[in-house]
Amino acid sequence: MDNLQILIQAPIFSVQLLLDGLLVGAIFALAAYGMALVWGVMNIINIAQGEFVILGGYVTYLLAGHGINPLFGVPLSALALFVVGWVIYRLVIFRIVERDLFTSLLATFGVSILLQQLMNQLFGADIQNADAGLGTTGFAGGDIAIANIKIVAFGIAIVVGAVLVLFLKRSRLGQAIRATAQNARAARILGVDTDRVYATTFALNAALCGAAGALVVMTWVIQPFIGLIYTVRAFMIVIVAGLGNVAGVVVTALGLGAAENFAGFVLGSQFQAAFVFVLLIAILLWRNWRLSRQRRYLQ
Repeated sequence: MDNLQILIQAPIFSVQLLLDGLLVGAIFALAAYGMALVWGVMNIINIAQGEFVILGGYVTYLLAGHGINPLFGVPLSALALFVVGWVIYRLVIFRIVERDLFTSLLATFGVSILLQQLMNQLFGADIQNADAGLGTTGFAGGDIAIANIKIVAFGIAIVVGAVLVLFLKRSRLGQAIRATAQNARAARILGVDTDRVYATTFALNAALCGAAGALVVMTWVIQPFIGLIYTVRAFMIVIVAGLGNVAGVVVTALGLGAAENFAGFVLGSQFQAAFVFVLLIAILLWRNWRLSRQRRYLQ
């Protein structure tokens, strides 16, 4: 409660937490874009979403270790994870497309465990970070300090969201993805190669996670076994925003980032992850209650 009193007595701390939370929420939005895409098109909930994020972070970490500016790791990690996503689709995911949702949960959970162990063997269990060297920017006479990498991450998330919307609306492949999401059987009859669409969708999801991971390793730290929290965040954002709603994903992600930041300050950083899980349970209960009310009205 002492921290809560600090927020009441010094509102400038609330402004700092709010800005920090909104900016880091943009990173969560990147991973949520991909989850919404895969869920909406393929009806698969990807439990390995967080592991893709962490793997993207390791790609940027390796590049930084070879003298490459970590900022270049954003597109390069996205490209590397696109290839990884395509390979995983060809090895595993194509076998479970159009199966029931529970099968996809089991399969992607197995992929997540495999990726965790591979990253542990390759990179070790120690936490890692890549410093972009961008420094901080001060506001309000220096009372508020914002890491510039967070501002960059916010800009990247907004640009990627806009590009994703344009890609889905204007490009032929994007239109094929939308057609497959609406009715895969009808799309096949009309000549759409749905297998190629599924492979591209899953690889594109992995690429978005790779870009998010590059920003994560520059903003915080990574280690092989913290991917689950990013999966939960992405899942929560998609649940609240809905499938196919990019603007809703951005707004929800920013709200989650702010809420998580305040919770971490008030409750302590050791309870920040717990807050995310509790919030997920609350949201699922709320959605179930709303659905049960709608069913009663329909009856």
